[in-house]
Amino acid sequence: MPIYEYQCEACSHKMEKLQKISDEPLTICPECGAPKLTKLISAAGFRLKGSGWYETDFKTGKKKNVSGDSSSGSSSSSSSSDSSSTSAASS
Repeated sequence: MPIYEYQCEACSHKMEKLQKISDEPLTICPECGAPKLTKLISAAGFRLKGSGWYETDFKTGKKKNVSGDSSSGSSSSSSSSDSSSTSAASS
């Protein structure tokens, strides 16, 4: 079940609520009782990664996981320089 964030437009109270996707959005603020509670848009607190997830399922060749750390950027630049030196050597 996802966790939704809400904020009251009347008193600015913020809260999180674990709800089913099919549940109706909350409207009554538990802090002030006003019917001014609105659902906020927020990012998920986790990321699915690894060999079994969509992000890596359809990659071919030497493409790396896009969620890699900064070292993956340096390895891709070194691999491009390696490939240019090997193509120069094969020419």
